[in-house]
Amino acid sequence: MSGVKKYDRDELVHLAMDLFHRQGFNGTSTAELVAELGVNRKSMYAEFGSKQRLFEVALDHYNATSLSAVLAAVEAPGAGLDAIRTTFEGFARASEDWARGRGCLLCNTAVERVTLVDASGKRVDAYFERLGAAFGNALANARRVGELSDTADVDDLAAFFTMALIGVAASAKGQADPDQIHASCRVTISALDPYRQS
Repeated sequence: MSGVKKYDRDELVHLAMDLFHRQGFNGTSTAELVAELGVNRKSMYAEFGSKQRLFEVALDHYNATSLSAVLAAVEAPGAGLDAIRTTFEGFARASEDWARGRGCLLCNTAVERVTLVDASGKRVDAYFERLGAAFGNALANARRVGELSDTADVDDLAAFFTMALIGVAASAKGQADPDQIHASCRVTISALDPYRQS
């Protein structure tokens, strides 16, 4: 039947996200996208309009899936200090597995695309805000239940953990020694020690 799509749009987005995650926007050619997606160039452009637009859709998919999984512990309604530890330990383990040589797609975009394309910049801004809000959620919950001292500056700590996680992601992208990443995560988590309530 003429006009019927012979592909699943969500699957194309997932495949594109994975390719961009591995190679970045600039490192991925249109020919590689066409080969990875298994559709012809005409179908790809008809569905997404441009490589840039497909990249934006892939970023949104990454934000909704992969990043949500990474931040699940600290974004949970009842998150506390253990959730912060879980988040850093999880990404440290990922540096030995799926994140090695890949890091975080949104973090990578902050380095590669943020100054070039406004739509990418807006997504990176939202990424930074989401990280800060997630850590802020865990810290505020911890203070509310008496797990975190009133002397702790929640906003400063949330900003610190945000920048620290971005550093971990960048290190994983650069294939840093996983032992170094684990060590840096342990030191990062220890920043909470002076503020923990017994």
